[in-house]
Amino acid sequence: MSLLDHLQAKLNAIGAQSLTRSLRRADSGTSPRQTVNGRELLMFCSNDYLGLAAEPAIAEALADGARRWGGGSGASPLVSGHSAAHEAVAETLSRWYAPHIPDARAIGFCTGYMANLAVVTALGDEHTEIFSEQLNHASLIDAARLAKARVTRFPHADLSALRAALAASTAQVRLIVTDAVFSMDGDLAPLPGLLALAEEFDAWLIVDDAHGFGVLGKTGRGSLEHFGLTSERLILVGTLGKAAGLAGAFVAAHATVVEYLLQAARNFIFSTASPPAVEHALLTSLELIEGPLGAARRANLVARQAQLRDGLLALIARHPALGWRLPDAATPIQPLIVGGNAEVMALAAALEAAGLRVPGIRPPTVAAGTARLRITLCGTHTAADVDALLMALERAAAAQEMAA
Repeated sequence: MSLLDHLQAKLNAIGAQSLTRSLRRADSGTSPRQTVNGRELLMFCSNDYLGLAAEPAIAEALADGARRWGGGSGASPLVSGHSAAHEAVAETLSRWYAPHIPDARAIGFCTGYMANLAVVTALGDEHTEIFSEQLNHASLIDAARLAKARVTRFPHADLSALRAALAASTAQVRLIVTDAVFSMDGDLAPLPGLLALAEEFDAWLIVDDAHGFGVLGKTGRGSLEHFGLTSERLILVGTLGKAAGLAGAFVAAHATVVEYLLQAARNFIFSTASPPAVEHALLTSLELIEGPLGAARRANLVARQAQLRDGLLALIARHPALGWRLPDAATPIQPLIVGGNAEVMALAAALEAAGLRVPGIRPPTVAAGTARLRITLCGTHTAADVDALLMALERAAAAQEMAA
């Protein structure tokens, strides 16, 4: 069999399971209303949780950065790519996390995926055991696979199972690795309990705060601020392409950990640094996140989350035969679990026909039988936007019941 025949057979198998994915062309910038494939849609699928991607001050800062710094950085950070803008962002983030991590220092990466690969592979050597949360993001799963360490998975949010695994470990170094906010379920990891176990068993806690950064905490500093955690055992990964509205990522940890990453993290050493214009704009983004605008948009998120949850729970109660479920999630990620792959894609198509974009999420992103609409809210969504979504879902639910 030729390679092309082999790949076509695989593509046919993907299609037979209603798992085919396709690209959509955005014809305008990210916002609650975006033109996609030439048609304006009300969007409930972006990770731009504070609406900063479309904020005029960010665009102006990006343009100012380009005028000052030009285009790309030209080289890896250790060659010539580390600009004063990169350093200013790292210094700001070091200050942000100083109350939570003694002797805190931050180091930047081009993407959250790269940051997770870097920290887990650099720290996960042959003397280490990694304790990986069952529902961790793909980047953390891939990082654990690439690390030289032994890997033990523990069930989702199961502190008892993790305790038993830690107690049985004979590794010199133990790394507990978890998402802070689980990207497909919207729930929070039990970080206080995880940190208590790290303290008890001389372990370190790596927290991927991709979906908490900017959203959680009084000033938007994420899950550590939300829970009020402080420990030198904390290693935080933050993403700057979601709530921060731009691009990039960082690791904040004890200065010794960060110095080791600078020396040993291949994703840092061998990748061209992010464009300095982006770093320049990130300084404005960070100011907005911790300032009055960020506070107002986080407050709006909380209000829209409550409105959406109340509406979805009432919808589910009116249509019990459909078997839809809404997990407990206190974040902008609100998954409506439908079940089957074909069913969720039909529902997503019905919403799109009504002018709303809410993607269907299928295996392998989620477990078989739990295909869902991943509804995400933005700090610039209005009450009318959420009402429009709920009304469209009501019409779709009624149509499904009539067709059954």
